[in-house]
Amino acid sequence: MASKGKPSPRSSVKPLSNERLAELRREHVLVDPTRWLPTGPRNVHEVEINDQNPKLTHRLLEGCARVLRNRCRPYAWGLDNIPERGPYICAATHVTLFDVFVPMCAQFQMGRRPRFMAKAEMASWPIIGKWFQAVGMQPVKRRSGQARAIEETSIQILTTGRPLTIWPEGTLTRDPQKWPMSMKNGVGFIALEASRRMGRQIPLYVTAVWGAASINQWWPWPRKNVVMAFDTQLDYSDLLADSDTWGDEPPESYADELARRIRLRMKEIMADIRGEKAPDTFYDYRLMKRVPETADPYVTPAERDAGRDMKA
Repeated sequence: MASKGKPSPRSSVKPLSNERLAELRREHVLVDPTRWLPTGPRNVHEVEINDQNPKLTHRLLEGCARVLRNRCRPYAWGLDNIPERGPYICAATHVTLFDVFVPMCAQFQMGRRPRFMAKAEMASWPIIGKWFQAVGMQPVKRRSGQARAIEETSIQILTTGRPLTIWPEGTLTRDPQKWPMSMKNGVGFIALEASRRMGRQIPLYVTAVWGAASINQWWPWPRKNVVMAFDTQLDYSDLLADSDTWGDEPPESYADELARRIRLRMKEIMADIRGEKAPDTFYDYRLMKRVPETADPYVTPAERDAGRDMKA
């Protein structure tokens, strides 16, 4: 089944200008995420690298890096936030297909080998589909009724110590101005349940990529500026405070709330890159229209109960 609607055309947004790029250079330390260890020497996770088809991965990574540099001018900041060891979740924007390759290339070049959730159709692509699976792709059959099985696989990836990259919108954004749209709450369920099983909060990082939306894939020259930000760790410890009372799985309201926080943070980071004010609405993929963001801060049931106890 095809996805609903169509992404808006390239003409709907302006390219990331050289003037804005110069402003970002003054605000952040920008590096080329397609180069090996772009932020400088670090303790590379050799075991993780050697466990994931190192020769094939190196070839695919080098090929991907060359294609990206050929079709755009890639920059990034915040890559030092990527942990050298242990599991983490990277929740990335999905404006274009570049939103798959840029953060994955950056994490690989920083010496990590995350598994990544991607639509199952990619696994059938000639030649490259097999490569994707060999270097960590976890195929996802959309609208298959297997959401919990997919989430369980993702949780197992994290609890065995591996990183995981997720594009929680589930498909390319349908927002006409290409802001992050509604999130699937699977990312919240995965983060919360994996954290409960590990007995600690799994680090979660929001990543935003901007600039590729205006690239003409048939003739990308002159190359456009593409900037990625790898944010600091998103705190969701309040949602884990009563995890010993959840029962079989995290409350759906908690998973919804974490997905909402991810969307809000994505919008903030993207607004920083674009040099624009983020809208106070978001595009709801289920309704196929814009809806208001929730203004009031979320209060967990545990926090509400604690408030009642204090008043009593």
